[in-house]
Amino acid sequence: MPLKIYNSLTRTKEIFEPLNKGYVGMYVCGPTVSGESHLGHARPYITFDVVYRYLKHLGYQVRYVRNITDAGHFEEEGRVAEDKISTKAILEKLEPMELVQKYTNLFHWAMKQFNNIEPNIEPTATGHIVEQIGMIEKIIADGYAYVVNGSVYFDVNKYNEDFSKKGLPYGILSGRNLEEQLDTTRDLDNQHEKRNKADFALWKNAPPEHIMRWQSPWGEGFPGWHIECSAMATKYLGTQFDIHGGGMDLQFPHHECEIAQSTVCNHTAPVRYWMHNNMITINGRKMGKSYNNVIKLTELFTGSHPLLEKAYHPMTIRFFILQSHYRSTLDFGNEALQASEKAFKRLWEAYENLQKISIDNIEAADVELDKKINKQIAEFTEFIEDDFSTAKVLANMFEIVPVINAIKNKQLAQNTLSKNTIALMQQQFTLFIEEIFGLKFQEDNNEKLSDILQLLVDIRKEAKAKKDFVTSDKIRNELAQLGVLLKDEKDGTVSWSFI
Repeated sequence: MPLKIYNSLTRTKEIFEPLNKGYVGMYVCGPTVSGESHLGHARPYITFDVVYRYLKHLGYQVRYVRNITDAGHFEEEGRVAEDKISTKAILEKLEPMELVQKYTNLFHWAMKQFNNIEPNIEPTATGHIVEQIGMIEKIIADGYAYVVNGSVYFDVNKYNEDFSKKGLPYGILSGRNLEEQLDTTRDLDNQHEKRNKADFALWKNAPPEHIMRWQSPWGEGFPGWHIECSAMATKYLGTQFDIHGGGMDLQFPHHECEIAQSTVCNHTAPVRYWMHNNMITINGRKMGKSYNNVIKLTELFTGSHPLLEKAYHPMTIRFFILQSHYRSTLDFGNEALQASEKAFKRLWEAYENLQKISIDNIEAADVELDKKINKQIAEFTEFIEDDFSTAKVLANMFEIVPVINAIKNKQLAQNTLSKNTIALMQQQFTLFIEEIFGLKFQEDNNEKLSDILQLLVDIRKEAKAKKDFVTSDKIRNELAQLGVLLKDEKDGTVSWSFI
């Protein structure tokens, strides 16, 4: 079967055919490093890591580009406009780029815990200001942007008038028409500068308090959120490339704006296949500060968030995500995570048992079972090539697990299956579990770490009760030097988190 990908642009599954035979260009929107990575970052980067792994398995030479958004200005239409990095840097008493480096390092650490392969290129927005300015200049020269008070705005109406005739209206990806977009656009600062409410910023004039700022033909300022990805994708993947990935929440406005500005600048639609993973919820609720359910990845790995009953191993999280199709919604809850933890342990134990089965058999004693197992294994490839249906592959594996365990426990004879079938099982389980799904066995030290930290918290509490503030402060300060922040709550409890 040829690989089929659900293209968000056409809303259909399409046979994947790269622009250049044997080569694939893939761009995935990276994290905003104004804070620690959270649970919302787990799904897209694990999803596209599997896509990357499978494309490489198919023999493609893949250039995987995933950016780091560190320019300081991240919010656009429909969101609160603020310089998140500058704000957080002031709170943490750090230089903005010091804060960027801190959270970039934490993001990289978390991706390693998930066993994600590093992208081929990881460009930063601050490292590509020149390219962004150059792109904006082209868009202005072509008549699709205008300058007001040192800011540059993309003219959505002008674009729509010209490109709707060419089958590329603004809203083609999200399916929203311009009237619907206007209804969902909030009034932001300097809204009066725009010719139309739907217009979006390519460059913003920097007010005096804005720390991160660059010289431009329009004065000191900083890039808009959307132009960053267009500039970096164009530089490293060309004017048109194969796959653009990201979360469904980025379809509008971010990816919609990318299409418009890249099309104007490069005179071609930028992407062949748009892929979007669906959203996650936590105990049935959207993740958000107002619900107090934003779970940082370090909290997830250590169980230190109030909503978590225990620590969860990164491989449990990876396995949990792969048990659901990437385009379906996924709810994180303790019950579901603990069920996944048990299921992953069961699968891994069966996988280890499978590797120990001898392949000295010549004939299959149970021909029907042998035939059934071969069909189930053949479906691994069929399912993964049907828009990366990892959940169906895992379901087939679990149907085979009882057979593996029965052979191991001698409830079935070793010659129940043929030599070729056992060899195929061993090869395909290794291929999919380790190489494509990126799963691996690790001793779970997270619970031990939580217990050790809780012990130190209890010792410190006893010291404070005895008014031994020297010991109390020493525990808190030395843990801080090791990257663990203790916080005394008003109700007398103590919470901790990585910093």
